[in-house]
Amino acid sequence: MEALYPVFTTRNDCQDCYKCLRACPVKAIRVEGGHAMVVPDLCVACGTCVEVCPVGAKKIRDDRSRVRALLDEGRFVCVSLAPSWVADFPGLSPQKIVAALKALGFDRVSETALGAQEVSAALARRLASAAPGLYLSTACPSAVAYVEKYLPRLASSLLPLPSPLLAHAALLKERYGEGTAVVFFGPCIAKKSESDSHPELVEGVLTFDDLRRWLEEESISFDDLQPGPEDRFLPEPSEEGALYPIEGGMNETIRAHGGLEGVRLFSITGLENMDRFLKGLRPEELPHPVFVECLACPGGCINGPCSNREEPALLHRSRVEAFAEMPPLPIRRPFWRIPELDYPSCAVKSVDISEREIAEALAQVGKFASEDELNCGGCGYDSCRAFARALIMGRAEPTMCVSHMRKQAQKKANALLRCLPAGVVIVDADLEIDECNRRFAELFGKETLLVYEIYPGLKGCRLAKVLPFSHLFRIALETGKDIHFDHLRHGDLLFDVTIFTIDPGQTVGAVILDVTRREIKRDQIAQRANEVIRKNLSTVQEIACRLGEHMAETEILLRSIAEGYGDEGGEDR
Repeated sequence: MEALYPVFTTRNDCQDCYKCLRACPVKAIRVEGGHAMVVPDLCVACGTCVEVCPVGAKKIRDDRSRVRALLDEGRFVCVSLAPSWVADFPGLSPQKIVAALKALGFDRVSETALGAQEVSAALARRLASAAPGLYLSTACPSAVAYVEKYLPRLASSLLPLPSPLLAHAALLKERYGEGTAVVFFGPCIAKKSESDSHPELVEGVLTFDDLRRWLEEESISFDDLQPGPEDRFLPEPSEEGALYPIEGGMNETIRAHGGLEGVRLFSITGLENMDRFLKGLRPEELPHPVFVECLACPGGCINGPCSNREEPALLHRSRVEAFAEMPPLPIRRPFWRIPELDYPSCAVKSVDISEREIAEALAQVGKFASEDELNCGGCGYDSCRAFARALIMGRAEPTMCVSHMRKQAQKKANALLRCLPAGVVIVDADLEIDECNRRFAELFGKETLLVYEIYPGLKGCRLAKVLPFSHLFRIALETGKDIHFDHLRHGDLLFDVTIFTIDPGQTVGAVILDVTRREIKRDQIAQRANEVIRKNLSTVQEIACRLGEHMAETEILLRSIAEGYGDEGGEDR
C-alpha cells in the first residue's frame, strides 16, 4: 500500500494540479480520480513531490511511534546523526544537539560521518588497484535506486559497499552490542527505504523536521539545555567524513587517502544530471578507472527534501566545510573492514505498446495528427506520446490533457451559446467584447449582425457601439454585484437584462432576452380582457335595469289586484 511507503498522498488534500507529476524525475505518479498517487515500484524516494506539492498533500511517513516504542521497550538506542545537522541547526554546538537527543531518551549520539570515513577508506583501497571502467558510489539510496531501476545496464558498476548509514549502524552494533537499536536523523526520505530494506541494521529513520516537532512536543528548548562533559559524540567525533553532505565532499575524502594516480573522480548531483551524464554510457569504453560520486539532491544532502530551505545553500555548504576537520594527509588511521552489499538490477519493466494503441490513446484527447501533438507538458509528461503510454498503462486520465479539456470546454460553451434563445455577451474591464453569440448580434441591428458575420464573437469591439446601456456593465464591474432589469426599453424593443460577474473587476457577462412580443401579447390579452369585462358589466347593468322595470310593473299589477280584491270583500259585509 502507498501509505506504508515513505512517501504517500492524502487524497482529500490533493487538488489535481499535477505539479508533482511534472516535477517527478521518474514519473512515479499514478492519477486516479484526479488524485496523484505515488507508485512505490517506480519511485526512488527523492522527495521532489513532497517539496513541490502546493497544498502539502504529499506526506512523509512519520516513524516517531516506531522509535518511541524502541525507547519504551528499554532498548539501548543509538542515534546516527547526519553530518548536515550543522547546516540545519545553525549556531548549535555538538554538545547541545547531543544533550537534546539524550533528553528525548536516546542512550548514545554518534555521527553518521564515522561510517562515511570507513566507506571512503574502503573506496580508496579499491580504486587504487581498479581496472579501467566505471565505478558508481552507493552513499545515496535515491541515486542507487535510480541506477537499479532506470539505468539497469550500469547496476554492475555500483560498488558493493554499504552507505555511510549502514556502515555506521554496523559499527555501532559491533561497538555496543548486537542488541543495540540504531535510529537515523537527517534530511533524507530515501533513508526510510534503506531502513525498510535493512531492518537488521537500522531500526528507524526520522527527519530533522521530526526532531524539531518532537522537541517541541516535549517542551525541550536548546536555549534551556545545560550540556555536561558526557554530552558528546561517541565513540569519537568525526573528521573528514563530515564533508559527505556537500557536492564533491565524498571525492575529497577519497583523495585524502592518496594513491589514486590515474583514477578520474567526478561528482554528479541531481537525478536529471545522472540521466544526462550516464544514460547510454558503455563502461568498457572508458580508458581509465572513473569513479562517480552520485547524489540525488542537487548540491548534495544539504539540499535534501527535509532540509532547511530558509537560507541560501551556500551558507549551508560553508557551515559544513567549517565544521569538518581534515586530518594530516595522507590519512593513515586504522580502519574497520566494513561489510559488502550487492546491488542487483531491478529495472522497471517496460510494456510493449503498439503504434495502434498509442494512436487510439491520443484520439481520446482529440489528437489525430502529428500537428495535434503540442507536447506542452501541461499533463506532467514531456510529450503527448509519453502521456498516451501513461493512459494505456492506467497511470493517467484523459482529463489531464490541458489543451484537450480547454477545447472541450470551448466546444461546450460554443454549443450552449449557439442554442440559447437569448443574447449572451462577455466583456472585459475596458468594456470591450470578449465573446458573444449570434443572437446577441441579431438583437441590435443588421449592421451589428453584418460585423458578426465577418468577425464571429465580435472580439475587441467596443460595447458602447452596440449597446446604449453599456454603462450598466461598468456598474457591475465596479461593484462586483449582479444586476437585473425587467423590460429595459431600447427604441421599440423591450429587454430583460441580467448582468453577472465572472471575474470581479475584470470580466462580466450578460444575458439579454427580447421580451417585446411577449409584452405586446400581454398588452393585447389585457386589453381584450378589459373589453370583455366592460361588455359583461354593460350586460349585467342592462339585465339589472330590465329586471328592475319588470319588478316595478309586477308590483303595480299585484297591488292593483290586491286592492281590487280588498274592495269586494268590504261590500259583502
